[in-house]
Amino acid sequence: MPDRIEHDSLGDWAVPADADYGVHTARAAANFPITGTLLCHYPELIIALAMTKKAAAEANAELGALDPKIARAIAKACDRLIAGENHDNFIVDMVQGGAGTSTNMNANEVIANMALRELGEPRGRYDVVNPNDHVNLSQSTNDVYPTAVRLTMLREVPMLVKSQELLVAAFEAKAREFHDIIKVGRTQLMDAVPMRLGSEFKAFAVTVGEDIERLREFSSLLREVNLGGTAIGTGINTPRDYSRIVIGRLAGISGVPLVPAGDLIEATSDMGAFVTFSGVLKRIAVKLSKICNDLRLLNSGPRAGLGEIRLPAVQAGSSIMPGKVNPVIPEVVNQIAYQVIGNDLTVTLGAEAGQLQLNAMEPVIVFNILQSMRMLSRGMTVLREKCIEGIEADAERCRELLENSLVAVTALNPYIGYAEASRVAKTALSSRSSIRDVVLAEKLMTEAQLAQAFSNETLLGQKDR
Repeated sequence: MPDRIEHDSLGDWAVPADADYGVHTARAAANFPITGTLLCHYPELIIALAMTKKAAAEANAELGALDPKIARAIAKACDRLIAGENHDNFIVDMVQGGAGTSTNMNANEVIANMALRELGEPRGRYDVVNPNDHVNLSQSTNDVYPTAVRLTMLREVPMLVKSQELLVAAFEAKAREFHDIIKVGRTQLMDAVPMRLGSEFKAFAVTVGEDIERLREFSSLLREVNLGGTAIGTGINTPRDYSRIVIGRLAGISGVPLVPAGDLIEATSDMGAFVTFSGVLKRIAVKLSKICNDLRLLNSGPRAGLGEIRLPAVQAGSSIMPGKVNPVIPEVVNQIAYQVIGNDLTVTLGAEAGQLQLNAMEPVIVFNILQSMRMLSRGMTVLREKCIEGIEADAERCRELLENSLVAVTALNPYIGYAEASRVAKTALSSRSSIRDVVLAEKLMTEAQLAQAFSNETLLGQKDR
């Protein structure tokens, strides 16, 4: 099938005859071979774009700006995109120049050609349904693109929250399972005081869980959109009351309670909500990475390390060392965290780089936030399913390390004082004796006093549950 020739202000361009995209999309695909990650790799963004275009068509028809027949054809095309059809025609790279114009034009052209088929017309009959004059009516990239990406993020937050909630539940289950195992607590990688292994896992659950509300709280900033502001927020080329109506339509279509920005000019150039939201993603990543560092340390060995827990073996660990098994799941989550942290810096720099009434760096902001959300959600699922749920405790190893450590010496402070307890610890360490043996040999305390000092109630603290 021969290509069809489409024309724009720069001249003619050959487009595959069976493609639903057009000349603007084809030029952009050729201009931006950047990441290899295309719009079609983020179907959630395509769906949000389609929802936005459908809302615009309906609002324009309601206000008498668009022929109802064309509006219905556009809406049907959008519904098919929302249902997951035809995403392979979104071929523009996620990172692009032009402040997202290529993304918007890709959507305009695909929807126009799909609408043409709804009307029984061939692709490219833009005199019947035009990508700019009809699909993009009362719109600009500068209000459609930021609105669609905010909607995308808001619709993806529940999945990220669900991943967090399930991970919290997995840590809590292990906290209950390990409640009766007493072990050495450590600060600065040095023996500190006794604690429950269950308490360690409970702390993991709490630190992940507290960011659920932070994520919900700060994602709400994304609900404020500039749709209807068009090019710079002045609303040029829109019917009266269009902004209110189109945002209401979009909220109804998406099920997301979007609200108009208080100042559309300010909202068109401001990336503050993205910076704040990305910061929460970074916070989640940092905490996950710290937890995974702990899991790797606690699992280290199995004989020459701490070895207090056993992570599930999911694959061979070496091409040369038989039997070696590595903590690959925590390792991959560490790497996810590093990527998210780096993404946050990119978001920050992109937001700062805005000039005057628009921020042309929005595509890289969007790409990095969506990547962070996807990686965190998938990473937490993998961590839970392939690691946390299968962790086993080595109770005997925990007991052995506890009994041979000097952590119990802190409990002697109320009886013999800090200085004397410190001396006892040094004596026990140099003589490779236990704290109990040194104290009894030097007649510093009675057996009854030692029993009280070394009881679980004392060693674990009065706040222990």
